Amino acid sequence: MNAGKNVSRRTFLKGAAAAVAAPYFVPASALGRGGWKPPSERITVGFIGIGNMGGGHLGGFLEDKQIQVIAVCDVDAVKRKRAFNQVERKYAADRQAGSYKGCTEYHEFEKLLERPDIDAVLAAAPDHWHAIIAICTMRAGKDIYSEKPLSLTIREAYEMVAAARRYNRVFQTGSQQRSEWNFRRACELVRSGRIGKLKTVHVNVGPPSEEKYLPEEPVREGLDWDRWLGPAPWQPYNAERCSGDYSGGWRRIRDYSGGMMTDWGAHHFDIGQWGMGMDENGPVEIIPPDGKDYKTLTYKYASGVAMYHAGQAEGHGNVNGVLFTGTDGRIEVNRGYFKSWPEDIANSPLAANDVHLYESPGHRQDWLNCIRSRQRPICDVAIGASTITVCHLGNIAYWLGRPLKWDPVKKEILNDAEAGRWLDRPKRARWRF
Repeated sequence: MNAGKNVSRRTFLKGAAAAVAAPYFVPASALGRGGWKPPSERITVGFIGIGNMGGGHLGGFLEDKQIQVIAVCDVDAVKRKRAFNQVERKYAADRQAGSYKGCTEYHEFEKLLERPDIDAVLAAAPDHWHAIIAICTMRAGKDIYSEKPLSLTIREAYEMVAAARRYNRVFQTGSQQRSEWNFRRACELVRSGRIGKLKTVHVNVGPPSEEKYLPEEPVREGLDWDRWLGPAPWQPYNAERCSGDYSGGWRRIRDYSGGMMTDWGAHHFDIGQWGMGMDENGPVEIIPPDGKDYKTLTYKYASGVAMYHAGQAEGHGNVNGVLFTGTDGRIEVNRGYFKSWPEDIANSPLAANDVHLYESPGHRQDWLNCIRSRQRPICDVAIGASTITVCHLGNIAYWLGRPLKWDPVKKEILNDAEAGRWLDRPKRARWRF
């Protein structure tokens, strides 16, 4: 037998499964018992970015017996080692042999992507890394679950769509509210006319990111600061810049994120678009508050519907998540929350000719099912792109303080060259697609 490089993934995994057993014992997991799929049928996954979201996903993936996590990557050695140890301990505990040596840790994501035995990647790095990691992953022939928000810029989003189509990859955007029944139910009822003709949508999320100037501090031990910055402009290290804290940290800094407009906006504006039936479409005008006619950021759609970035709605009070208002009623929805006015709208059954939306078995399971079937998942990259476009356009209108005209077909800001330059950002020379 040739022991060279041409080893199939199935052969590799069978060998790896055997290697963790005692000399005369083959663990049930290697045989596909105890709920485990046999090694030849498991989807092998590598993790890139193991902070708040990546670490949370890792715990869930390790409980899923359809999956084998075989690689973890992070520029922070402490997080990387913690994730590596978590994988090894979990799989060892699941095996009667009590030992496991099947995970590899990486400092550079490119090395992880070189492995032919990895089927798919979960990427949860900071926002400014999303497009580069995703496109490199797809070029390497691997499917991807990429955390929201999809991208740092609008141009990046559509480069990601193009790559997914070019390389025929399954791409799940991490806007998981689409996989929750209450959001689906709200959008089905709105699109089926239960509140009459839709007039307005109110979305309650936080503000845009902003420029932030922070004093230099000594780089914390174990962190590759230059690689953490990657494509972003060079700045001296400050702990706040790479903190995952939602009240501060990189999510609030423009070089790395669009703020809560893109972070929570990737969830709630996404539901607004879904309820309007605007997937792969978008607004035609974006108007920032002017203190006179427009009290809040306003998106106008060709259909006549207006969507507002607002914490309150006239005649309603505080908005809990997303509020749809029509000529005959209202529906408000958030995580763990669903309410309608009149109340009986919430319980009205859908008829055969009503709108029935994609019913997900769960965001992770939907992705795994689509990896096997090669269908597009509930939050395919093109949906993620149209949603994040709404978020980014709102930020650009805020930052420039003037209205924008948008062509949702050509993906262009009309008659405003300065605003058009915000469709993308320059990247440091090493980090190009």
